[in-house]
Amino acid sequence: MAERPKIKNKVNSFRPKKFEDHVIVDSKNKTVGHVRVKPSTILWSPSNGKDWYGISIKKFGDYLKAEGRKQKK
Repeated sequence: MAERPKIKNKVNSFRPKKFEDHVIVDSKNKTVGHVRVKPSTILWSPSNGKDWYGISIKKFGDYLKAEGRKQKK
């Protein structure tokens, strides 16, 4: 069976985001840090930090299963 040729999108559309950024604030609304979630990595940057610290999704999941507390959604 022959493959059908791909049809290009003929209208403008939005490109999917490659990551999701979140700002973490404390009870006084002061920025504590930033979290960036990518498909394969989670990154952390402290407040006023210029560096990002990362961990793979697998290592993060393994760490949370071993060290984290079970939570309700």
